[in-house]
Amino acid sequence: MELIVCLKQVPDPEAPPESFKIDPEAKTILPPPDFSPVISTFDEIALEAALRVKDNHGGRITALSLGNNLVPDVIKKPLAVGADELILLEDASFEDGDAWSTAYALAEAIKKIGHYDIIFCGRQAADWDCGLVGTGIAELLGLPSVTLARKVDVDDRTVTVERVVGDGFEIVEAPMPCLITVSNELGELRFARLKGVKRAEKIQPTVWKPEDIGADLSKIGSKGRLTKLNKLFRPVKEERCEIIGGEDVAEAAVNLSIRLREAKIL
Repeated sequence: MELIVCLKQVPDPEAPPESFKIDPEAKTILPPPDFSPVISTFDEIALEAALRVKDNHGGRITALSLGNNLVPDVIKKPLAVGADELILLEDASFEDGDAWSTAYALAEAIKKIGHYDIIFCGRQAADWDCGLVGTGIAELLGLPSVTLARKVDVDDRTVTVERVVGDGFEIVEAPMPCLITVSNELGELRFARLKGVKRAEKIQPTVWKPEDIGADLSKIGSKGRLTKLNKLFRPVKEERCEIIGGEDVAEAAVNLSIRLREAKIL
């Protein structure tokens, strides 16, 4: 069983909101200097899904990540918990992309990897929350895809997925090879053991540049964006409180209902 998991390094979402700064001219977020980046939470859950498949059916897991200036101690986490190989698309030309240019670069890397049975992605990234890259990869590779998986079972060449929907879940099947995006209902990533951490220290990731995957430079990073970011800003929250009184509780209730009607809430 050949499994690929796509993972993204993101600013720590647990950092206090006030620690994030925005450069309005460059339209970028400046990560908090006192907090190390992390792997996107949903991508960690996708890794856990792959590890469970490996536990039950054997096989090999390749972790794949894209970015620039990736932190080794962060991005090596998949190796510490059980992934077999780590491939990094690491180059300045991969920066500032959107969902499309990111999906394109990852798809080209997956083509270079070659054989695979299941590609796992998080349901969305913990920074931009777009939720488009996984299905974009599937579209570019011509694969069937299932989104929002909470459970994944493999039987011969068929994948059975419990998929989260608004009022519960549905069960769908897909032939392999396929792509699955994993939701948080599947459960958290297992802890790394000391043996795994030491093993990860000895494994050097494979680093690919755009030319290594045959990528068209006009389709990756900022040059490959199909969306335009018009404005990036911190939302302003305004709170107003109006006290509705009365001689007693009954009068206060009447006054409240009148005020709500005036505001066209009732």
